[in-house]
Amino acid sequence: MKLPPGFSSSTPTKVCRLRKSLYGLRQSPRNWFAKLATALRSYGFYQSHADNTLFTYRKGEDSLSILVYVDDILVAGNNPSLCASFKQYLDKCFQLKDLGPLKYFLGIEFARSPEGLFMCQCKYTLDSLQETGLLGAKPIDTPLQQHHKLGSSTSPLFKDSALYRRIIGRLIYITLTRLDISYPVHLISQFMQAPRRDHYDAAIRVLKYLKARPGQGLFLRADNDLQLYAFCDSDWDSCPISRWSVSRYFIALGRSPISWKTKKQTTVSRSSAEAEYRSMAFTCAEVKWLRSFLAALGVFHTQPVRLFCDN
Repeated sequence: MKLPPGFSSSTPTKVCRLRKSLYGLRQSPRNWFAKLATALRSYGFYQSHADNTLFTYRKGEDSLSILVYVDDILVAGNNPSLCASFKQYLDKCFQLKDLGPLKYFLGIEFARSPEGLFMCQCKYTLDSLQETGLLGAKPIDTPLQQHHKLGSSTSPLFKDSALYRRIIGRLIYITLTRLDISYPVHLISQFMQAPRRDHYDAAIRVLKYLKARPGQGLFLRADNDLQLYAFCDSDWDSCPISRWSVSRYFIALGRSPISWKTKKQTTVSRSSAEAEYRSMAFTCAEVKWLRSFLAALGVFHTQPVRLFCDN
């Protein structure tokens, strides 16, 4: 490695030999996760094949599940003493900072009640509005203008493409808890390289729509219905440029939404029925992954999952 600032040497042509990973190096994230995973497996955790960042531990009727995002960790379990014992073990391996019960994680706010868990991104949404100077803007009732022509827009090119990409990046992250903007964000994210003024105005419209209810989010109900329900649809021949269709799906665990997506198909469908079949295949792949992910958490589905479509 090159000599870091503040390290003086009489032989500037020489380099330092790296003995351990340093923050900012290309291999550091992998080495850190490998060390953390080794410590978790030594404790008795099982690493999920569906999601490598999910680790589960079971001992009799007690269970622990943790999710890892770089150096941020969520711990969930049904035995408080087991959770405390695990945190003590992890504190011996690494220096930890316990933030207490889950209230805020990666820009998402959480509120628990006997009825379930509420998730929203109110602070993140307000920060996005402040960054774009829209805190005082008038809210809009719909996120997308009816009969839009964004795909064939001939308006002038938007000069600050970096600003456009930054806004789209924030909107994509907000779709984690706001499925009502999934399609508009999918649409305006297609013009990241050469956005036009109409595309920027459409992105601003989505932000103004979010301003009307910045605290709207998801509610995961605390009930015993753990059956998966999947809904899908397609918009045949919707892209005026490529003539590709658009697939959409929504999947619920009982009465709680857990997965949704809007994605353009990568081939031209010759009929609406063909587009629907592709959408169903797209949804089935997500359902299969969700079954594996839930099985790692101890939620098993022995019955077929119902898939609803409109064709």
